[in-house]
Amino acid sequence: MDRRERLDDPEESLRMALESYASQLWTALPASVVSVNLAAQTISVQPTIQGSVADPSGNVRLVNLPVLVDVPLVWPKAGGFALTFPVAAGDEVLVVFSCRCIDSWWQSGGIGAPAESRMHDLSDGFAILAPTSQPKKLSNVSSTNVQLRNYAGDTLVEITPDGKANITGASEINLTAPVINLTGTMNLNGQMTQSGGSMTIGGVTFGTHKHTGVQTGGGTSGGPTN
Repeated sequence: MDRRERLDDPEESLRMALESYASQLWTALPASVVSVNLAAQTISVQPTIQGSVADPSGNVRLVNLPVLVDVPLVWPKAGGFALTFPVAAGDEVLVVFSCRCIDSWWQSGGIGAPAESRMHDLSDGFAILAPTSQPKKLSNVSSTNVQLRNYAGDTLVEITPDGKANITGASEINLTAPVINLTGTMNLNGQMTQSGGSMTIGGVTFGTHKHTGVQTGGGTSGGPTN
C-alpha cells in the first residue's frame, strides 16, 4: 500500500489519482526491432524501457513490456517519392502512440471511425527511424554537410553549403540508364576503360575512326575522320 493512502489530504489523493491515470497513457518509447515485414511495411519491436508492477504487499519489480507487433514503419515519403532503409533486427526506433485506435485506418486508409474506443494504447504505435543510444551512435558525423551514408561513413552522397554534390563509394559507383548526360567540364584523375558500344567526341567515333594524310616516316598524320 502507498503510504500516501493513509494521509487525509484531498490534494494528495487527487495527485495519486492523476498519476494512476497518467501511468495508463502511452505517448512514446524507444524500442529495438525484433522482426521486419517489408511486405506489410511493419515491424515487431521490444520496448527498451521497462515497466513496474507491484504485488499485494506493495513490493515493486521491473518487467519487460510486451513485444509490440504489426507496428507501421514511418518512411520519409511524399509526392510520389520515398526514402527507404533496410531495417533489421536490433535497429533502434522511436514508437509514437496514437491517441485513438488506428486499426481501421491501417487496414483501409482514408477517413473513418476508430474500430475500438481505446486511447494512447500500446497497440497503436508508429515506428520512427531512429533514435540512437550512445553505444550505437554514428561516428564522424558532418557538422556542415547533408549526407546519405552508411554507418561507416565511407560510402555517401553529400551536399555542401557552397553548392557542391559529392558521391563517395568504398568499392564502386554505378550509373545505369538508357541515356546518361553529363554537362560541364569534366576532369578525370585515373584510368578510364570503355567497353561495349562506342564513344563519340566532337563527331569522331573513337576505336573505329581513321586519319587522313597518312604516310610512312616521322611525319604527322592529318586529322581524324568519322
